[in-house]
Amino acid sequence: MGNIVNRVFDSSGPEGKVRGTPQQIIDKYNQLARDAQLSNDRVAAENFQQHAEHYQRLLSSAQKEQETRREQQEKENRERQAERDRERARRQERESNGGGEAEDSQQAEVLEAGGEDSGLVETPESQGQGQAQAQSETQPQEKPKRGRKPKSKKPQKEEKETDESSGEGGESAEARNAAE
Repeated sequence: MGNIVNRVFDSSGPEGKVRGTPQQIIDKYNQLARDAQLSNDRVAAENFQQHAEHYQRLLSSAQKEQETRREQQEKENRERQAERDRERARRQERESNGGGEAEDSQQAEVLEAGGEDSGLVETPESQGQGQAQAQSETQPQEKPKRGRKPKSKKPQKEEKETDESSGEGGESAEARNAAE
């Protein structure tokens, strides 16, 4: 039913429109019913009471649904908390008995006993590690190679001097040879 408790309704009653939340509409129709009763208009009073009763039913069903949802959530929360508590107690019991370490060592033994037929897929990384280990066992470790020295730059002053002396500023000797 959604959030009917706080929803704003427009009610078209005998006295015109009444707007508000269900509780406000109920209060308004009850007030109109009392006023009609005081003026000795039993038909109008009954009509206003029926309108108020309609919104009273609407409000009570929405409140029951909210209460049911809230109880369901509380029940689920209690169950989750109980499961967490049970899991925590199991974990503490294993740690106090030393069971956690025994399980780890059993797993390690199973993995070691599995050897090559462990059911795992070989990856290039694992193959490279196996080859590298085999090479390191058979050959002694080599020293890492030293990097090369940077190239020495050729003196550029000679080229600039020849360019300036020929008067063709900026062209290199290769460009002049290609042009000829």
